[in-house]
Order: sequence, then structure tokens, then C-alpha cells
Amino acid sequence: MHLRDMHKGDHGRIVGIDPGEPCYRKKLLAMGLLPGTEFTVARVAPLGDPIEIAVRGYALSLRRDEAHILKIEKVHIDRSA
Repeated sequence: MHLRDMHKGDHGRIVGIDPGEPCYRKKLLAMGLLPGTEFTVARVAPLGDPIEIAVRGYALSLRRDEAHILKIEKVHIDRSA
């Protein structure tokens, strides 16, 4: 799954990072987007780009085309417990 397939309020977890442009890959890793990191989609711009996620206590905006190297899985949070 890719970040562009998620909607506002969805929760996800990074499961891996594709080899992409090395400089941008390093930048994502430096911002804390490591495998196992959970996030919430905070906002999606009207035309779908950029996407803002809440991760590790801060808001991060990512362009759709650049964030495609992130491999993610959707996380379902059970609020009833």
C-alpha cells in the first residue's frame, strides 16, 4: 500500500522503504520515518498533494510522488477497549 491510497484519519505503519533516490531516502530516514513507525494521516490537500501526517509528535507534509518509496500497511485501531 502507498500513502496516496490513504485518507484523512487513517492510521498506518511503515513496513519498509524502497530503494529510491538516495538523497531523499536519507532525508526520510532522518525525519524519523523508519520501519515500524506508526502515523496518522492528518490532512490531504484538495487535489491530493501534499499529504500531512502526524508522526512522532510532529506534523510532516510529504509530496505524493516523493512518498511513494514508503511501503506502508494500514493499522486498525480498536477504540472500544
